Amino acid sequence: MDANTLRAVAAECLQHLDLLAAGQGPKWAGTQVPGMDWTVSGVVAHMGDCLMWYSTDLVAGDKELSTLEVRVRPESEPEDLVASVRALATVLAYVVEGSPAEARGWHPWGRADVSGFAGMACDELLVHTADAGGALGVPFVPSAEVATAVLRRMFPWAPEDTDPWTTLLWANGRADLPGQERQVGWQWHCAPLAEWDGTNPAFP
Repeated sequence: MDANTLRAVAAECLQHLDLLAAGQGPKWAGTQVPGMDWTVSGVVAHMGDCLMWYSTDLVAGDKELSTLEVRVRPESEPEDLVASVRALATVLAYVVEGSPAEARGWHPWGRADVSGFAGMACDELLVHTADAGGALGVPFVPSAEVATAVLRRMFPWAPEDTDPWTTLLWANGRADLPGQERQVGWQWHCAPLAEWDGTNPAFP
């Protein structure tokens, strides 16, 4: 999981977000995402926030930054929200590309390495693009290649013999997977894969 993967994921998601944004201002602000407290505007703003957080957290190292009050404004127009996601994904890709392999940064679910930050960003982009698309009745299905890349890096316990996109949604608590328990209280593994203890943190 690296900057190139992040760029590939962002390109797929942004293509869909551009489609969703076209002339949809009132709909974005007034449409609730099922199962969430956010509207479509709110969930896309959150995507931008995450990309910004991951950029600064990777550079800051082990210490959580508590001095910043920067956010993407959810009341912005859809096209502006998408532009923010595009810009912040590009910034994070450059940060990932320019960080040493041994770099680590703070995250509440573990000391993430460079690939972990790239993987978290990819997961946020994919899943929240699907949240927005589903709420607006325009489903999003990414390529199996990028879904598989995120699964193997962030959810190493996930089944390997199932559809990768459905499995990624399952890992994020958004879909059922035959033969598997529903993922409630799910987490990803953002520390180096070498530090994974072999368990699913949702069922330790």
